[in-house]
Amino acid sequence: MGVYSLDKAKELAKEQELDLVEISPKAVPPVCKIIDYKKFMYEQKKREKVLKSKATKVIVKEIRFGPQTDEHDYDFKKKHAVKFLQEGAKLKAFVFFKGRSIIFKEQGQILLLKLAQELEEYGKVEQLPRLEGKRMIMFIAPKKVK
Repeated sequence: MGVYSLDKAKELAKEQELDLVEISPKAVPPVCKIIDYKKFMYEQKKREKVLKSKATKVIVKEIRFGPQTDEHDYDFKKKHAVKFLQEGAKLKAFVFFKGRSIIFKEQGQILLLKLAQELEEYGKVEQLPRLEGKRMIMFIAPKKVK
């Protein structure tokens, strides 16, 4: 292997019945290799697939409350929230205000903050309750399992 002009490199590739593939176009001079292009693409896709499989996938689970959710429903949904956080999923808890119930936005905020406080040992608050349209949304990320 050595440094060749573009014409010489094309000639060598043609002689070997292979392709001249530009590996690093921004380098000066550009870096090229004489290889089988189909094999090169196959290996590159294979590498990308391996990297993609190693990437962590973030799962977001949602729990919906009303501004005046009673205690039993709250406890039931809190149990689900604990399960989601223990499984490693992020939690999106929100209070949905229907019609004129928007006047109870303080109750919705209190409900979400109470939930955050009770889930403190399972996850940490990523975003405090914030009103977006007719929803008050809060995100809780799971704590790392040792």
